[in-house]
Amino acid sequence: MSVEIRELAPELLDDYLAFFDTEAFADFPWWSACYCRFWDDRVDIEGDSSAGHREDYRALVTELVLKRQQQGLLAYSESKVVGWCNAKARLGYTMPRRIEKAPADDAARVGSVVCFIVAKDFRGKGLASAMLSAACEKFRREGLAIAEAYPTTAPPSGPYADQIPWSAHNHTGPLEMYRKAGFTVHQQLERFAVVRKAL
Repeated sequence: MSVEIRELAPELLDDYLAFFDTEAFADFPWWSACYCRFWDDRVDIEGDSSAGHREDYRALVTELVLKRQQQGLLAYSESKVVGWCNAKARLGYTMPRRIEKAPADDAARVGSVVCFIVAKDFRGKGLASAMLSAACEKFRREGLAIAEAYPTTAPPSGPYADQIPWSAHNHTGPLEMYRKAGFTVHQQLERFAVVRKAL
């Protein structure tokens, strides 16, 4: 599989939106309005990414991309986006969610990888690992010293847990992928681990 990985920039906005409009959650419409703006959305406290919010969330992520606040990597196959990795400086997230549950004195030196979305037909082919490697390179270019991520380590729970596939809950990336990429567990919290790799 030939894949090109590009860093998100305002000129790639249409590609980003097309991926989330059609491919990102084609097999899981419950999160079809996500647009991966959750980590910078101060209004969506509960994490409701159902279709009824599509226009509002699409407008918000458009603004984030144009302001270069939304950062990460897009994976292309034959000129079409097939994957996304949300990755930027840890202190750059305005709604850090689980990141803030792991206090760190060295947070200013850390780049955070918070989400992977891979189109259904491209899963299991190493695409997330390739984007993770690109994220680490991005952090190095930015002068950051540590790559950090937050993989889920506990099974889904709650009233709708049985309706949400594990692949959706695993959007932060599987722990084993990080281990293979040289990350180690820095901290184990109740439902997720904080993993780190020196850059």
